[in-house]
Amino acid sequence: MAGKSNAVLFIHGLWLHPTSWSAWQEAFEEAGYETAAPGWPGDQDTVELARANPDSVANQGIDDVVEHYGSIISQMDCPPVLIGHSFGGMIAEKLLGMGVAAGAVAIDAAQIKGVLPLPLSALRSTLPVFKNPANKHRSVMLTAREFHYSFGNALSQEESDTLYDRWVVPAPGKPLFEAAAANFSPHSPAKVDTENESRGPLLLIMGGEDHTVPEVITKSTAKQYRHSTAVTDVTEFKDRGHSLTIDAGWLEVAEACLSWLESHDL
Repeated sequence: MAGKSNAVLFIHGLWLHPTSWSAWQEAFEEAGYETAAPGWPGDQDTVELARANPDSVANQGIDDVVEHYGSIISQMDCPPVLIGHSFGGMIAEKLLGMGVAAGAVAIDAAQIKGVLPLPLSALRSTLPVFKNPANKHRSVMLTAREFHYSFGNALSQEESDTLYDRWVVPAPGKPLFEAAAANFSPHSPAKVDTENESRGPLLLIMGGEDHTVPEVITKSTAKQYRHSTAVTDVTEFKDRGHSLTIDAGWLEVAEACLSWLESHDL
């Protein structure tokens, strides 16, 4: 099979290890893409090492992560397509707005500056971080119960617990504090250049049952792009929660991404 012109760079979000993209990488490579799924600054090579070294990711903020991936992109032969989940989706949006990516898919992306809705389920999902202000400079690990509410609420308890054991790692609290304060800060790191008309296409994907990033947040995010003539598409998976990239239905989401990339010659 002839290779695609653009590589695909996967960006994970909070609490998932970068190897959680492994099945996606296989699917995209079978479709002809070169892929990579580098971790955030401080990420360990395995889930076990990440759990044993929680301080390695502490105090990493949005700008740190953007700079990290920007450096990786600068060493690539051509601008990649970015596929990000949760805070990885926000990072993908920022990098796309900066003009360093060919296109991007933001799946259940964390809210950017300008997005105002804050549903109760989203507040409850982030409570493990916000319950202690000191967590801004620490890493935080979810319990299996917390993961089931925030990620696995559309799944059986058994599947949620299996995903928790396989992929969940400590995450820095700082990005959540930064996003929460975004609309009160003129220079927030959660600000995205949504008016860039020369950027590549963007697909926003939302899960209709998502507790962490409810669909109202994604719909509000889409409105932030209304002043740009660049392509911004929105797709919803009505019965899916925040786990939609790693649960048993991941392939349906991946195939939707592949079809969208094909439709835009990416």
